[in-house]
Amino acid sequence: MSLNINRVNYFYMTIKDQPGEAYQMLQQLADLGINLLAFSAIPVGPATTQLTVFPDDSFRLENLAKKSGLSLIGPHQAFIVQGQDELGALAQIHQILYRANVNIYASSGVSDGKDSYGYIIYVRAEEYERAAEALGV
Repeated sequence: MSLNINRVNYFYMTIKDQPGEAYQMLQQLADLGINLLAFSAIPVGPATTQLTVFPDDSFRLENLAKKSGLSLIGPHQAFIVQGQDELGALAQIHQILYRANVNIYASSGVSDGKDSYGYIIYVRAEEYERAAEALGV
């Protein structure tokens, strides 16, 4: 199994659930020159959405967000997995963490439909270092 696993920081903010809100935040990040490794948006109530961004340079994002007045919560830690898509690829990652007695409390993944996938893994802060050791990062 060909894998690239990295530690990644993420930040989030809660916005009104209405057209254009995510666009405005993403455009602001683009205008600041922030490159994202991943992004997600999930509903957190009837009228709000949580946007989560995974920058390739969290220190830069923190500095520029403060200067621009962008209110982000974080950094928090997760893992980003990129690999060759094959049957059971995610099961193998889960098995590694299961054997290390680490619980994955949330995750999100996507395949390109050909031969590659990306996967975000969230573990509790108190289990993060044990997970990192088990994953070899």
